Amino acid sequence: MVGLGRMGGNMSQRLEQRGHEVVGYDRDPATTQVPDLAALVEALGPGPRAVWVMIPSGSPTEDAIAELAGLLAPGDVLVDGGNSNFRDSMRHGEQLAADGIGFVDAGVSGGIWGLQEGYALMVGGAPEHVALLRPAFDALAPDGGGFSHVGPVGAGHFTKMVHNGIEYGLMQAYAEGYELLAASELEVDVRGALGAWQQGSVVRSWLLDLLVLGLDADPGLAEVRGYASDSGEGRWTVNEAVRLAVPLPVISAALFSRFASRQDDSPAMKVVATLRNQFGGHSTEAVERRPAEAGAADAVVLGEGKMEPS
Repeated sequence: MVGLGRMGGNMSQRLEQRGHEVVGYDRDPATTQVPDLAALVEALGPGPRAVWVMIPSGSPTEDAIAELAGLLAPGDVLVDGGNSNFRDSMRHGEQLAADGIGFVDAGVSGGIWGLQEGYALMVGGAPEHVALLRPAFDALAPDGGGFSHVGPVGAGHFTKMVHNGIEYGLMQAYAEGYELLAASELEVDVRGALGAWQQGSVVRSWLLDLLVLGLDADPGLAEVRGYASDSGEGRWTVNEAVRLAVPLPVISAALFSRFASRQDDSPAMKVVATLRNQFGGHSTEAVERRPAEAGAADAVVLGEGKMEPS
């Protein structure tokens, strides 16, 4: 295992708990078992050898795969379990195949809970290479399933990309529902409402369970900053949707909401405020308004389908 962080370290533990012998390398001298990648490959003994790379996508993964390509031998298999772009995985598969080295791209989901609960695995690669790693996949997956060989090289990371795009949309929906409940003048018991949804509701899910855990630890989320980063998969998902002309309004909106979370004072909304001032004389000063007042000047009369003039 190359990379012994929150994912790779826990995955190594789960493999060992289920009877596999794992040799781990990490740049952190406090956690690594071997000094470098050459020592890692040597410690694996005779082939066929399997090396699983579980580090950030981009340059770290590119560098590790390039170095391992010179250390592995025909018949060995390299697995990229990070969130790499599927096109990069297809390229890696072709490059390694020229040297007789197998390549498997494994989309992995489970986060810090995977050690206990198991990991969902979406795997791309040639059948013979996937079969060689199948005992490890079975050990990592939940006992009731969770492993799928979804297609050729590239299909694993493509599937994980779409998975993460869906994740963006689901999280945004819960977030918006939470905000509306909390904003109501009815003083809704938000924690109680979410707790009810956990049992029997069509919107129950693991993400909802995690939200409830977060609220129990920090009621009102006072200790959390309203900032959400994106690690790339959401952008890739939207880019592929544009390329294939597949409408993804929910996932796209969720991605853009993350962008908006990083703006303390939105330049776009400054433009909107300026335009409203120019055509309607509306104030451009920041005014804090109570929820019941918000939107009163531009209220939609739903029963009649009319809008008050700005």
